[in-house]
Amino acid sequence: MEKKKSEFWEWTKALIIAVVLAAVIRYFLFAPIVVDGLSMMPTLHDQDRMIVNKLSYKIGEPERFDIIVFHAPENKDYIKRVIGLPGDKIEYKNDTLYVNGEAYEEPYLDEYKQQVIDGPLTEPFTLLEVTGQETVPEGHLFVMGDNRRYSKDSRHIGTIEMEKVLGNTSMIYWPIEDIRFVD
Repeated sequence: MEKKKSEFWEWTKALIIAVVLAAVIRYFLFAPIVVDGLSMMPTLHDQDRMIVNKLSYKIGEPERFDIIVFHAPENKDYIKRVIGLPGDKIEYKNDTLYVNGEAYEEPYLDEYKQQVIDGPLTEPFTLLEVTGQETVPEGHLFVMGDNRRYSKDSRHIGTIEMEKVLGNTSMIYWPIEDIRFVD
């Protein structure tokens, strides 16, 4: 009888530890997210499942072109690409990104740029025109979706506060045929 109680108690402890460990990992380190919509096509597809690294920006800073997950104004989580960092001047002209006057290549857009026949993929704009600010404010990011014509991003909702950023994401784990790391 005593052996059964001991074995039951060991299984109970193991189960409690597993549940607590899973909760800590999910809340503080990594979390799953589902891509909802087409705003990150062709890089990410609707219903792709990804892992969000919540620890990444607690120990480091976002970098230009990271794919991040953040709380959007509509009480929804968005997945977008970092285009502008604090202090950056952002401008698009002739379908080219300029940051602080320097042109940047965006190879993840090449596929869509080749398909567009009725104008640029990214309409020309300056940060001042879309946000009313000359530079990205401290503690904020300017983000855009890769599917520029069909993305609700910083051009519409403004810059994103770092406190609203959950983390970055770069691994698709579902569907199985799409498992990969994305840039």
